[in-house]
Amino acid sequence: MKKIKSISILLFFLIVSSCDIRSDTLNINNSDNLDDYINSLEEYSNEESHNSSYIYDQDKLHRFDIYLTENNLKVLDDDPAAEKYVEGFLVFEGKVVKSVGVRYKGSIGAWVGCLSDPDWTNPNGYKTCPKLSMKIKINWREDKKFYGMKKIQFHSQNLDKSKMHERLGYYMFRNFGVNTPRSNHALIYINGEYTGLFANTENIDGPYTNEHFDGGGGNLYKEVWPVNSEGSSREQEYFIGGLKTNEELSDVSKAIRFSDLLNDNENEALKDVVNKWVDKDIFLRTLVVDRRIANDDGFMHFYQEYGNYYENHNYFWYEFPDQDKFQLIPWDLDNAFENLIQNVNPVTPIKDKWYETSNNCKGFRFGQFNLKQKSAACDKIIGSYTDYIEDYNTLDQAFQNELYNMSNINSLIDRWSSQIRKAVDDASVLYGENEPSLQEWEYNIEILKNSIEESLN
Repeated sequence: MKKIKSISILLFFLIVSSCDIRSDTLNINNSDNLDDYINSLEEYSNEESHNSSYIYDQDKLHRFDIYLTENNLKVLDDDPAAEKYVEGFLVFEGKVVKSVGVRYKGSIGAWVGCLSDPDWTNPNGYKTCPKLSMKIKINWREDKKFYGMKKIQFHSQNLDKSKMHERLGYYMFRNFGVNTPRSNHALIYINGEYTGLFANTENIDGPYTNEHFDGGGGNLYKEVWPVNSEGSSREQEYFIGGLKTNEELSDVSKAIRFSDLLNDNENEALKDVVNKWVDKDIFLRTLVVDRRIANDDGFMHFYQEYGNYYENHNYFWYEFPDQDKFQLIPWDLDNAFENLIQNVNPVTPIKDKWYETSNNCKGFRFGQFNLKQKSAACDKIIGSYTDYIEDYNTLDQAFQNELYNMSNINSLIDRWSSQIRKAVDDASVLYGENEPSLQEWEYNIEILKNSIEESLN
């Protein structure tokens, strides 16, 4: 890394190069160097006028700078899958948020091809890719916020050469009336060095529910399905383990009540229970978008957990505090759009349409890897909607008319492509074959467009 002899020279360089993706790096060989630089910046203060909508503005390509000591960066790079926070500093638009927690993040898919251990089923080893998904914990050391948020996160998109899956998928959900995170693109620099283009996707937590659910306050559960794959109720510890808000109280009595009612009822009585606790129109809209974008690694895919038990993942449930209602929040869309025409991903393909069942609702093997799955329609919640195929089809047609048509999709992708084109090219120049070339990226953009178009015909 190039040495900067004076802080004033560095600050001047950062100002004049704020629009240039290539930036000299800061030589932080000890904590004193980092402290000197950080203390030269104005400290960020969360203001009432600061709203998270600015961070996720679709017309913005924000730059975020993350600074860490060499030792802390080494801790992260040596064992990314440990997902251990270290102290860092976030610089945004010339102001610094001090002492934030920084870590790499991800499930199995996020580490594929990016760790030294080649066994992708058991993520382990040191970092081998130029970039990995990251989470920044603003309130790591004290209770503070950044544009109203306690955490922000940046997804690497390493397996998505189009760089569009997350942004387009969340855009479609949100604009069709389904509560999901906001997502755009962002440029990430670490110690002044351009790391790459990331998906800047909103974190689902307390500030999220406060922002998007009329003040929030309710329980938020991650990857907690109200009944197991046999249709039986869940235990209290299961729901407590999935809590992401109100952990201190751990009052999951409402979730247990919903679970028990699902367990105790069948047929028409079951449909009445589901319709009372889950908004029919919103859930059908969720199904429409999920199936149209082939979100096959989401809540509709029931993977074998063990024996006769199957679990889905990549979703949250929000429990409304003032009524007996739950709402599903789709999550982690990096594998969406892959299996639109054919099963490209060997792990994620779903055999059945959302209303179909196979093998008498017992598990069966499917896909290139011959993994076991279970039909989603066998689930008591999803299965209760199979009588509403006509309503689903009406919503599906509305979705195509309003949003999911090639005129709108081409317009969105072309606009976002213009926004990130230089960032993609610069990453390729810096990191070679570890990042898609401009031509490879453009080719994958066309594959995405063509796949969507073919899926609509």
